[in-house]
Amino acid sequence: MRISQLEGRRVALWGWGREGRAAYRALRDRESGIGNRESGKNKPPASLTLFCNPDEVMEARALGDDALTVETEASAERLAAFDVVIKSPGISAYRPEALAAAERGTRFVGGTALWFAERADARTLCVTGTKGKSTTSALLAHLLRAGGQRTALAGNIGLPLLELIGDEADAWVIELSSYQTRDVAASGVRPEIAVVTNVFPEHLDWHGGEQRYVEDKLALVAEARPRVAVLNADDPRLNALGKRIESGVGVTAGAEGSRDFPAAACRRHSHSGGGAAGVVRWFNHADGWHLRGDMLHRGEVAVLDTAGLPLPGRHNRGNLCAALAAIDAFGLDAAALAPHAASFAPLPHRLQALGEHDGIVWVNDSISTTPHASLAALEVYRDTRVAILLGGHDRGVDWGAFADRLRERPPHAVVTMGQNGPRIHDTLAAAADGRWRLRAADDLAAAVEAARAALGEAGGVILLSPGAPSFGPYRDYTERGRHFAALGGFDPDAITAIPGLGIA
Repeated sequence: MRISQLEGRRVALWGWGREGRAAYRALRDRESGIGNRESGKNKPPASLTLFCNPDEVMEARALGDDALTVETEASAERLAAFDVVIKSPGISAYRPEALAAAERGTRFVGGTALWFAERADARTLCVTGTKGKSTTSALLAHLLRAGGQRTALAGNIGLPLLELIGDEADAWVIELSSYQTRDVAASGVRPEIAVVTNVFPEHLDWHGGEQRYVEDKLALVAEARPRVAVLNADDPRLNALGKRIESGVGVTAGAEGSRDFPAAACRRHSHSGGGAAGVVRWFNHADGWHLRGDMLHRGEVAVLDTAGLPLPGRHNRGNLCAALAAIDAFGLDAAALAPHAASFAPLPHRLQALGEHDGIVWVNDSISTTPHASLAALEVYRDTRVAILLGGHDRGVDWGAFADRLRERPPHAVVTMGQNGPRIHDTLAAAADGRWRLRAADDLAAAVEAARAALGEAGGVILLSPGAPSFGPYRDYTERGRHFAALGGFDPDAITAIPGLGIA
């Protein structure tokens, strides 16, 4: 849906975070002609209704927009009064009031869908995955810029696409969360390249279950039909999806509804017409970009020793493989650009080494919201005396597999905290059997003190890799990471900037 199609319709904005504010500005700028690439053709609705939280009302009304109505209760009845609702990604599309309004004819769109419909001419490299999507996106933008491409880095990484709606770039690197991947398909615009790093359970509360989460995540490939799909050969679901794309014969009945490839995604991905994606570029595969020890290979050719790169952990070097495969698909020589990874600035809150105080090294991995991510963090510090802080918002994720892995290579200490802390503690207590120190804390400050005590005078690493979202005491993982930095004696403002956002 293009912005011009909103003219004459009853339109509402739902959500007043950065995405909601970007949507508002895009509509109002189009009305005034600011940033309009086709002046006079895109006229947004003159009047808008905003549904926001009570504590956001004063900010919205301070805009002085007489044509903006501000409300705080987005009930099914109120939502159904509009033809189109532009919804912020953090608001679940599966909330009962949204489903009820959709049944009555309300169309829900996101800012990502609006941008894609407006910018069908853009060369887009979309990146998603349960973990690694931000680092992969930032690496991809960094390397493209090193290759002389004027490159935009935007999306879920921290800059809404609609903030750049009137800007130009040679390449658009767009990070997409599972909340946004269907937006691309809904736009009707086919992305040039879609990168998927991995898929495992996350955000189950937003999606309402694991199967729907996987379907929504894979919609970037199975429904949006990119020209090239760049997929991780090591991931079972992506391996299954890629092989079906390469086969060009659809999906057999026996595969539908399987754990590796959910039924809805199987049904939607058809090669009998519609121009579905037929090209797959694999990474973590012997024929493509992959690692052999620390050595980076493209096929049989050794390209780069990754040991000295600013990419902690093998999983981050796998993200480099994904970025390089996407660059090849984009038409540039990735092997020539690979050495520029040495000048990459790591992103904050992702295995971010803050520094050392009083014999303790502080590592901020606040972005970790799954047990899988916490295990990857522990792998980086497997030969170190480490105390890991676990816990946060409880989404009902099973920690049994995490406990099993800890038996194989236990850390020095584990401190549980937050809403799901007691549940994690009970799971790990049954597995610990004296192999590691297990402590419980009510909040992050108490967890830090417990970790200090567990490490004692010998020191070591305090690793914040909670494996759970921050909701509750914190607005987001950034705020949680800032608090952790302050508790360690570091300046939070000095550790939170995301390098490379925007167009350069």
